[in-house]
Amino acid sequence: MFHSTAGVALLALVLFGCPQKAPQAPAPGTSTATPALHASSRSSSSENAKPVEPEKGAAPVASAFAERAAEREALVRESIQAEGVRDPRVLEAMRKVPRHRFVPPEYQPFAYEDRPLSIGHGQTISQPFIVAAMTAEAAPKPTDRCLEIGTGSGYQAAVLAELCERVFSIEYLPDVARFGAQNLSALGYTPGRVELRVGDGYRGWPEAAPFNVILVTAAPDHIPQPLLDQLAPGGRLVIPIGPEQGDQRLERWVRVAPGRSASAFRRQELMGVRFVPFLGEAGKKTR
Repeated sequence: MFHSTAGVALLALVLFGCPQKAPQAPAPGTSTATPALHASSRSSSSENAKPVEPEKGAAPVASAFAERAAEREALVRESIQAEGVRDPRVLEAMRKVPRHRFVPPEYQPFAYEDRPLSIGHGQTISQPFIVAAMTAEAAPKPTDRCLEIGTGSGYQAAVLAELCERVFSIEYLPDVARFGAQNLSALGYTPGRVELRVGDGYRGWPEAAPFNVILVTAAPDHIPQPLLDQLAPGGRLVIPIGPEQGDQRLERWVRVAPGRSASAFRRQELMGVRFVPFLGEAGKKTR
């Protein structure tokens, strides 16, 4: 698990423009404003959902896991582990998954800096510390079924695939979903390990439920009840909550009993964060 005070300190560096460990050259064609910490600006659900199929012909790039391994090791040691993430399985997954393969070529030189990067369509790949911290708080086990809301580049799904039995991931934007699907397929994260869908994730993936782990990578202003409903006994939901321009907090909800009452869940606030808003028709209808 990570130490929340360390997480807040790192977040302050990102949000208020303090110097970081490496010089931060702006990505070509992007604003110099600090990106939000997220994998996708829209979350995604089963209503009107469509499966995502990568283009055919791309063989898995096994050599990618050997590329830039020393940079990943330094990132884990100097940033992620130093800021308080201690789970050895999570640290090993962060060492293994080649983050540079989940960003466009022009941003690959910056892939192992501890910051978000653009993936196009107004979206970003999350800061590595945030990916590791959220994953550690969800505590995925090898036999777990995991749901991710907001596929984005596919990076978080790949990290989960190293830790869970099976990952289900939903993305709201079709173009972003295709990008994520291509990245995952090229690295061998094929259906059976990672299942992908385009849709509005507010309602989750009910036909694949229940889930032991649910990770949400955009911030609604309230907890989506369908996601709580889809938690298995002992299941963990890690989600940012709060308005787009106001205070947001990362929360963990654990199912401790059957039902929908407050007593069926244990809620914990983890740290302050800044994510983009959770969008989608299903979410809008409930507001």
